[in-house]
Amino acid sequence: MLERLHSLVGDFRRTRVEPDRLQQLQAELVAESTLDVPYLVLIVSSCAIATFGLLSNSAAVIIGAMVIAPLMLPIRGLAFGALVGDTQLFRRGLVAVTAGTLLALVISWGIGLLISLPSYGSEILARSKPNLLDLGIAVVAGGISGYAMVQPKISASLAGTAIAVALMPPVCTIGLGLAQANWPLSWGATLLYLTNLLGISLACMVTFLVTGYTPLKQARKALVWTLLLTGVLVVPLALSFFELIGQSRLEASLRKVLLNRTLTFQRVELLKSEINWLTSPPQVYLSVRAKEAITPKQVRLLEAFLEREMHQPFALIFTVSQVEEVRGDSSVPPPTNSKPNP
Repeated sequence: MLERLHSLVGDFRRTRVEPDRLQQLQAELVAESTLDVPYLVLIVSSCAIATFGLLSNSAAVIIGAMVIAPLMLPIRGLAFGALVGDTQLFRRGLVAVTAGTLLALVISWGIGLLISLPSYGSEILARSKPNLLDLGIAVVAGGISGYAMVQPKISASLAGTAIAVALMPPVCTIGLGLAQANWPLSWGATLLYLTNLLGISLACMVTFLVTGYTPLKQARKALVWTLLLTGVLVVPLALSFFELIGQSRLEASLRKVLLNRTLTFQRVELLKSEINWLTSPPQVYLSVRAKEAITPKQVRLLEAFLEREMHQPFALIFTVSQVEEVRGDSSVPPPTNSKPNP
């Protein structure tokens, strides 16, 4: 078994691509890295769909935009051009990525200004706090994207790859953040965009290298620069990752305190909770089902209790679904202390 594995590794190292196949790959990358009308049409369409999906908080619509977004294609050309020193291909890819990004940014910013929602939903907020997990996703998905280029038989996986590591929703989130002058949101989405961009580029370079499309000596400089740029992003991503762990623990503790140590939540059913950590104090959205209305005084008392228990303030925002008991015999009044059936 070990001898077989050693033989496979040796064959892999000796892999070299025929010149005809190398020229064919370069021609394909040039074609998909060209800034032309179809590319711009896809940019405009995917940006509009993604922006409307983000504003309506619809994951299904956002996924649809991810599938048709073309930004990943010129990134492969950019990566290969940098790897083999093809300045023309690198320039084409860079121009296409830059133009597509700026166009999407302007469109999403304009839509955000036009609609002017007072607050954004979870789909937008979820793209404001990238971490090391997002970098891992970008690297793996970028590797699959690069391998699909050299192995056409798996090109059908590109749609799933585009969904896994999408570039368009982060760009649209940047524009929506700018429309609200929400700088933390725009910065977080920018970090996510750069994470995906560099993760895809790095993984594509490594894939082209190990599949024999360029020797290590030729690719070393581009790989080192890409690794250095990615390493710069690791610092804020790591900080965000540990912050995410702390927030998750804090959110679990907050739910436990509310459910087990408050009288209000003995009379209501908690359906869902979300926390917007971008605001100060953090806003806690609580979706509950209750038979009686929740008053502003109860909310203020709960906020004061949480500040004492959690040692930091929270703003509670309730969404209450009223439970109404309906009987066939209207002459018999319902018991005052009855508990509704689940």
